[in-house]
Amino acid sequence: MRYDDAGQALGTHGNNLRYAALTGTLAIRWEGARRPTVWTVPAPEIDPAEATRELARRYLHIFGPATAQGFAKWASIGVGKAARAFDDLHAELIPVQTPAGEALLLARDESTFREPPALAAAVRLLPSGDAYTLGITSEDRALLVPDARRRSDLWTPRVWPGALLVGGTIVGTWRRSKRTMTIQLWRRLSPAAREAVLAEAESLPLPDVGGQMVVDWS
Repeated sequence: MRYDDAGQALGTHGNNLRYAALTGTLAIRWEGARRPTVWTVPAPEIDPAEATRELARRYLHIFGPATAQGFAKWASIGVGKAARAFDDLHAELIPVQTPAGEALLLARDESTFREPPALAAAVRLLPSGDAYTLGITSEDRALLVPDARRRSDLWTPRVWPGALLVGGTIVGTWRRSKRTMTIQLWRRLSPAAREAVLAEAESLPLPDVGGQMVVDWS
């Protein structure tokens, strides 16, 4: 059932059910901005330490190169526990040097990092909280958005906006309400880039049909 219905039946706010996911007996399917669905599942047959190691592998695969400190913040666990998981995975990791400092990478992902970079898409509208812009550490955020004045526009105290990428560079933020998209630009765009942004906005797979996307530039 939907999480708010389940919460009401239990006498609590539906948001509180997400903490029960740590037991391994409650599954949650997030639906973007919509209310998520929750259901019960059998408890997993896995050692807690191995579960932490597997979580670290998945974190490194998506966010690597990374550090134990970054993993601790992302997973909301103690730095000591995160460091132990990384130590246990020592044989699976390789040290690397990044623009943000020393970090670790899954050895099985090395070949992917050594591939020549693909040509950046003309435009991308990354959603709020996308893995690319999650920015676990301040160094990550400074690497993505060198202008310190603009970081607070993307990583706000409340719900984050989406990020507008043009040619692989973040040049602004966006929010959508039904068929109206508000874009905050950090620099001027060429007419061709603006047309590409409009085309990307119109191509969003929205659940409602009909009507043209209206883009409000700010």
